This record gives sequence, C-alpha cells and structure tokens, in this order.
Amino acid sequence: MDHPLNWNSQNLTHGWQRGVTAFYYGLGFSDQDFDKAQIGIGVPLLDGNLCNVHAYDLAKEIAQGCQSADMIGLPFGVPAVSDNITQGQEGGNASLPSRNMIANAAECVVSAHSYDALIGLHNCDKNGPGFAMALARLNYPGLVVSGGSIMPGCHKGQDISILDVYDSQAAAAVGAMEQEEAEQILKTACPGPGGCGIAASFNTWGIALEAIGLMLPFSSSTPAIDAAKKTECLNVASAVRNLLQKNIRPRDILTRTAFENAAATIAAVGGSTNGILHLLALAREAGVDFHLQDVQQILRKTPVYCSFAPRGKKTMVDLHHLGGTPVLMKHLLKAGIIDGSCLTVTGKTIAENLADIGDVPADQELIAPLDQPYKTYADMQVCFGNLAPGGIVFKVSSMQESHFTGTARCFDEAKGVVDAVEAGKIKPGCVIVLRNLGPVASGMPEVLVATAALTVPELDGKVAFISDTRVSGVSHGAIGVHCSPEAAVGGPIGLVQDGDPISFDLLKGEISVDISDQELQQRRERYHLKPVKHSRGYLADFSATTSQAHHGCVSKALLPDCE
Repeated sequence: MDHPLNWNSQNLTHGWQRGVTAFYYGLGFSDQDFDKAQIGIGVPLLDGNLCNVHAYDLAKEIAQGCQSADMIGLPFGVPAVSDNITQGQEGGNASLPSRNMIANAAECVVSAHSYDALIGLHNCDKNGPGFAMALARLNYPGLVVSGGSIMPGCHKGQDISILDVYDSQAAAAVGAMEQEEAEQILKTACPGPGGCGIAASFNTWGIALEAIGLMLPFSSSTPAIDAAKKTECLNVASAVRNLLQKNIRPRDILTRTAFENAAATIAAVGGSTNGILHLLALAREAGVDFHLQDVQQILRKTPVYCSFAPRGKKTMVDLHHLGGTPVLMKHLLKAGIIDGSCLTVTGKTIAENLADIGDVPADQELIAPLDQPYKTYADMQVCFGNLAPGGIVFKVSSMQESHFTGTARCFDEAKGVVDAVEAGKIKPGCVIVLRNLGPVASGMPEVLVATAALTVPELDGKVAFISDTRVSGVSHGAIGVHCSPEAAVGGPIGLVQDGDPISFDLLKGEISVDISDQELQQRRERYHLKPVKHSRGYLADFSATTSQAHHGCVSKALLPDCE
C-alpha cells in the first residue's frame, strides 16, 4: 500500500486548528488541494552571483512540475554567499557558516510548515551541502537538484574558466604575463549563469551527490543554460512523488557504503578538499559512522581517472558532451571503485540506474581508460601527526613526489602570503603556514588568493602550503588544509615558528613539525590563547557552536559528540 503523500502537511490542512486554513484559501487553494502533498523547494537566493542568478527561475519550473504531478510546490528562500566574490575579503568568513545556515533555514521552514518533502537547489558551493545536511537531519523524503555549470569562456580560441582568471592574475603580478592579456581573460572567462565549471567545490559536491544517491542521474553535469536543465526541473516532481509513495527517506539512502562511494568518486574525479569537509558533516547529520580515518584509506587506494581542471583543462561541460555523470559513474562501477547496490532517489540502486548507460567514448581526453588512470592514488590525501592530531587534508595535483620537507614561513592573513610572493620573499622549499583562520577563529574562509599566488612557475609544485582554513577546488599545488585542531583552540599549528622544519609523507599519512616533544611542550606552556571575539552576529553564533574540521564543522549544540 502506498504511503500517504500528505503524511505531514495533513497535520495543518486537516489539523485541529481549523483557522489556519484561511491562509491557504488566501493562497488560492481549492478544497481538493488540502489533500495534496506540499513540497518545500529551497532556493538559495542571490541575484548578485552568477551561480545563483537563475535559481528562482529553476524553482518555479520545479513548482510547475509539482502542479503537473498533482502536488503543491512552495519555493522558499535560504541565505546564499558567493565564495568567489567574497574570498579574500571580510565576506569570506561567511562562506562556511552559510552552509550551516542553509541547513538550519531549510530544516526550520520545512518542519515548521509541515511540508511533506524537501527539494533543495545546488547552485553554488555551500547550497548543496546545506540542503543535504537538512535532508539528513529532517529525514523527510526529498533530493537535491543541481543548478548546472557555467559554460566555458573563450580566449584566443581556447576554453577558459575561473581557474585561468586566478592563474593569469598571479602571473601578471610577477611579470610573467602582460596585464592587458590577464584582463582579457578576466572579462571573458565567465559568460553567463551557472556554478564554476571545473572540479572545484560546486561540481565536486554535485558529482558526490549523484554518487551518494541524493541527486537524480545527469543533474550534476547538465549545464545551467541547456534546455535539458529546464526539462529536468519540470520532471523532478515525479521522482519526489515516487519517494513519498514508497516512503523512501534520506537515511535509507545515506548508508556507510554510500559515503564510501561518494568519497571514492571525489577521489577519482580529482575533486575539491571541500567535498571531504562536507562529506564528514553529512555523515554526522545522518548518524553514520564515517570519519577522516576512513576517508584516508579510500584516498590511498583510489586512482585518479579524470583530467578536470585544475588537474587538467576539462570542465563539466566536457563531461556533459560525453554523456554526463552517469557515464563517469558507469566507468567507476566497472573499475570496482563504487558499489552499485546502494539505493538512490530514483527508488532504484546505482547499478539499476546505470544499466543502460554506455561506456566512455574512446576518442576523448577527460576520462582515462580503466587500466591507465592518470595517477594510481588520489590527488587528495589525509595525514595525521604532531602538527595535525585531528588530521589535515592535502590536495597535491601538481606535486610530483608523495613527500615534502621544507622550512616554515608563518602568516596570519592571506594577503601577507600574496605580498611576500610578489616581493620575492618566498623561495622553493618553503612551507607556508597560514593559521588563525579556522572555523572558531574566522569561520574557515577560503584563501584562494594565497594559494593562487604560489602558482607562478618558480614556485608551483616547489613549495607547500599548510593551513587551518580552506581553499577552493580551483587551487593547485601542494596544499594542506583543514588542519585540526585549529590554532585558535590550541592546535599545534599555532605553535609553529619561522624556520621550523616541516615534513609530510602523503602515502604514509604522516605530517610533523620536526622539533622535539620537549620544545613543543615548552612552546605550548608559553603560548597564550587570545579570546575569540566576533563583531558579526552570524559569525559569533557559528564560532560558538562549530566543531573542528575533522567533524565537518557541524554544530556541537546539536551534535555534542562532535566536541
């Protein structure tokens, strides 16, 4: 017997307080509408960002599809912050907190209004993770829809992306490119709506959502302006209706094996370190026993099969032309990298979803053959040691060796790194240590401006970067982030001094500041933590409740075991 579609909304539409229905009549409801399922459609509203500018238009298409499926779709807004526009400024502190605010806002609206299901739109980096967290927390039927990638720009007949913008600006700053050409790239790289097109945070999470089962097949790879995106949004309601009828809930989908699938997929595509942070957060929200140590084991054994930028030059539009994310997932299924038995929001397993999907075309440069991966282990690796007892996540796509030893150069702000590079004060063999920017200290902002400065030819792959904050998936080089615990709560990264030798070995999973335990303890005894004070209310709330990065920066107020 089918589960009642209005299992939750009937508490209001047919509840004890008859007077509330006056508002429904005011909204134009008919008497028949009171028996229909009500679907909350979460919209990250931000017309000031290319990623989000078309979000409400997509939401209206989804609402129209709900009407066609004899349900009622009701869009509602959630906060949205552009990582790209705000990074390097005060607003960068808002990025990760906005993820948690999206989760809270979606949970608040959907539970308060007794909606029967949630559809969340993934348009920019923190939208999809926030809605996924809300789905896991609520455990109401629902799914996430990708808003789609931006189309590539064009410079001198070649496709370009936001990565080319930052690389060219860094090159111009040190005289390796004419500023006029850098400006041409800047003005043509982002031609219209959609999330950043490379394997940065937005697309990493979109692919991960398909792999974990919370997004319909093809959604992550269909470009924002493609006609198929509109068609997809009109048809989403039928999938949600099926979830309601069969009473399939997010926690039926979010199993440990599903998390392993998502982590392996992130590794195989050469994705962003942000994907790991969000995956850990989602596991906590879903109550799944899945930790950074588990991620470490997956990254060690998973080959890289994709040449998305920043590893290569390809974008999600290239994947779309090859047949979309399901073609990639079929490849990973054949490679034994993902488990096809996991349930998805189609109501079918991954293997069933992929049964009729063709193989990767032979004449292409995005996806490597099964027996010839681009690399035998992931570009991301996790290390633990006296510098990062809780762990640190490395992204090393342009580093040739799996180990590195250098001397520390310490900074407390991203601009200081940029200034030092431009002044020629950073030399090969340095380990840039950027701290006091973790989740408690500063909301864990992205510091792409710092890592982009290190991509100039004389430094690219020849220096390392270690921080208690985040970087964008646009970054490349030898980059270690999410160092846990952070400096602001007494983490060892705050005790490092200029000139300290630092070494890490990615495949051994080890990192250390190479000084004696006695010296480290003496520094700890002399070190005085500065009280963390924030003048912004949202940041004060986030700082007071956030867990450390190895727990995904979820709220300790809700999940006290993540202390």
